[in-house]
Amino acid sequence: MSQSNKSSWIKTAAGYAAGLLFGIGLAVSGMTDPARVVGFLDVAGAWDPTLMFVLGGAVVTTFIGFRLVFKHTVPLLGGVFQLPIKRELDAKLLGGAALFGIGWGLSGYCPGPAIASIGGLSLPLLAMLVTMVLGWFAAKRFA
Repeated sequence: MSQSNKSSWIKTAAGYAAGLLFGIGLAVSGMTDPARVVGFLDVAGAWDPTLMFVLGGAVVTTFIGFRLVFKHTVPLLGGVFQLPIKRELDAKLLGGAALFGIGWGLSGYCPGPAIASIGGLSLPLLAMLVTMVLGWFAAKRFA
């Protein structure tokens, strides 16, 4: 196996391992259950704070992780760090964020938990995944 193929295989395996870890984390935390998300958004009713703790854990993990990663000048498995350079809010960003939030609130799924839930495919999950893919095509077309 050439060095290039080995490097590509390692990057792919690391991506799959990270995705598996993320999916397991979503399942263990209960975030693949759309009722948890809807319960979090129901601040006037039977509010479920579970999502807040999961998000808090993600923020702490990211805070620590970024500090460890940026001690290096280059990524472990890539050529250069690719960070966003755009800092201003515009109509596309705000509109996309609003559509994402509306879809998340209506379905109880965001993309990560939806994909992690494919094993228990239901009609509402299928509808969400189909509309998510349609949204990707629409975003490419109108971008």
